[in-house]
Amino acid sequence: MRQLLLLDWVLITALGWLAIGLVGVSFPRRLTLISRVLFPLGAIFGLVLALLALSGMVAGTQVRILPLGLPDLPFHVRLDALSGFFLFLLGATAAGISIYTAGYFRKGEGTAPGLQCLLYHIFLTSMAFVMLADDGYAFMVAWETMALSSFFLVTSEHRHAEIRRAGYLYLLVAHIGAVGILLSFGVMAGSAGDYTFDAMRDFSILGFWPTIAFLLALFGFGAKAGLLPLHIWLPEAHPAAPSPVSAMMSGVMLKTAIYGMLRVSFDLLHAQLWWWGILLLLIGLATALFGVIFSAIQTDMKRLLAYSSIENIGLIFVGFGLTLVFKSFLLPHLAALALTATLYHCLNHAFFKSLLFLCTGSVLHATGERNLGKLGGLIHRMPWVTWLALVGVLASAGLPPLNGFVSEWLLLQSFLFTSGLPQGYLNMLLPVVAAAIALIAALAGFAMVKFFGVVFLGQPREEKLSQAHDAGRLERIGLLWLAAGCILLGLFPNVVIALLDPVTRLLVGSGLRDAASSHGWWLLAPISEDRASYSPAIFFGSIALFTPLAYWAVRRYYHGRLKRVPAWDCGFPLQTSRMQDTAEGFGQPIRRIFSPFFKRTREHPSPFDTQPRYRSVVEDPLWYWLYLPIARIVDYGTRLIAFLQQGRIAIYLLYSFVTLLALLVVTRG
Repeated sequence: MRQLLLLDWVLITALGWLAIGLVGVSFPRRLTLISRVLFPLGAIFGLVLALLALSGMVAGTQVRILPLGLPDLPFHVRLDALSGFFLFLLGATAAGISIYTAGYFRKGEGTAPGLQCLLYHIFLTSMAFVMLADDGYAFMVAWETMALSSFFLVTSEHRHAEIRRAGYLYLLVAHIGAVGILLSFGVMAGSAGDYTFDAMRDFSILGFWPTIAFLLALFGFGAKAGLLPLHIWLPEAHPAAPSPVSAMMSGVMLKTAIYGMLRVSFDLLHAQLWWWGILLLLIGLATALFGVIFSAIQTDMKRLLAYSSIENIGLIFVGFGLTLVFKSFLLPHLAALALTATLYHCLNHAFFKSLLFLCTGSVLHATGERNLGKLGGLIHRMPWVTWLALVGVLASAGLPPLNGFVSEWLLLQSFLFTSGLPQGYLNMLLPVVAAAIALIAALAGFAMVKFFGVVFLGQPREEKLSQAHDAGRLERIGLLWLAAGCILLGLFPNVVIALLDPVTRLLVGSGLRDAASSHGWWLLAPISEDRASYSPAIFFGSIALFTPLAYWAVRRYYHGRLKRVPAWDCGFPLQTSRMQDTAEGFGQPIRRIFSPFFKRTREHPSPFDTQPRYRSVVEDPLWYWLYLPIARIVDYGTRLIAFLQQGRIAIYLLYSFVTLLALLVVTRG
């Protein structure tokens, strides 16, 4: 009997998720079994997978050929540092989401609990196999399984036409992207047709074909990641899906596209061209700016977070592009810095965005509302959710000492060293990109202030909000797990950088472990201390020390001199929720400044209306400029084909006769 490898235990853990789903579907209506036993068990499997993946990042490469697939096309699987990192991201995030889900699902909501359990755990298993696949066939099977299972999860509330439309749009874009990925594998496989990744690594494609493979991969994985202009499914699917599914899709599934691009760009392709990096950088920058602007004007809290995910994916691709630029100019240490920032932000986004989506799930269960205009004042009714959401908001806004700040700071540090590039115009372009990233970070903070302030602060905007209740025990555990991740990833960046070192060395041939460890765990200096440094421990300690000290000083020295009286209220003694700033009012400056980004429809009442109403609708212009014309062309083509298919044998014989004549003319010519 052969000895089990670490890879074998990873496979067993991933298949354990599938077994949990099969048990769940065997008892489709046993909500107590599913929510109190199976989903917590799935969370435990997620923790086990995360621990195994951490070991896999430093254990070296392990491969297996599984007795699955077709006779001449078995499944090849591989565990290396890159797949280990993304498996850790999957397992750690799934642990928090699964334990939250155990307390989230209610009887009578959408799909039967047992079927929901099966689809959810198939989704987890398929994502794990995407990261383990070592041939194009196994990768595409896992990729399509991931797309189909997530489609059925998105359409859990399939009785609503709007949700069905969102699901179909997501599935359409996913399948179109899958075609691009398949064609990219075909180009890299070459004329031999060997779809194993080892054969692709050994086969040197020449001329313009590497660029074709890269662009096809960018199209395919960009569709899954939500890159501009392939983003249209994302703000529709996330609001339609249950909140744990939205968290899993945004926190983890989008990262499978990042994994695929990293695998193709740095592992399967032998060379990297500098302009590939510039292309990724510009597309990522446009995506981030587009996402954050649309996030700032949303009035639906889940749609706001969906556009925020587009922004963060854009930032990840900016770091990815900068890594390609450094790698192509043979600057491995700077490439390692940019790649570290990219991977760090993947991990950070998985934690804080999952946390925020789960908080919206608790708000939705407690109030039945997603519209920001009908929420407010929930800090008094939902204190647990409020304070944990504040952690996610601060992390998403990129404020120290939480995790979002570290990765964005590392990304900006990467741009500070671009002056050494041999291309002069790149030295002029990249500082402009860095300034744009600073603008994006500021707008992200604006959007998060809007999200938190409108939902949790102020007075309730609806009477029914007085009946809102806080999250349950299992939901709190899941939220606490993700919030703890946001804090720990922010406080111990050197530990995280050391864990990322095997990945960066695998992909770009260099790492930051030595630079990070030379200054201890408390000081982060990615290049050298005299160039730039940051100490989250000192920052956190200062906050922990001076906040209570300032509170004590105010109480001690000024309390006796103050007299509490009602604040001057400008002649309005009865303050109501209607006097608070609305979500629309909060986002009005962004709508005015960035009006060219929007397609805006306004409805104004006439002067004689007895009940005047103002209405302003902001929409994505790309839907009208790009997708509706394509839809009309497709509709015209289908009508033409339907006209040709008349169902009369004489017409079909005529087509055959005309085709035969055309072939004879061509061959004789």
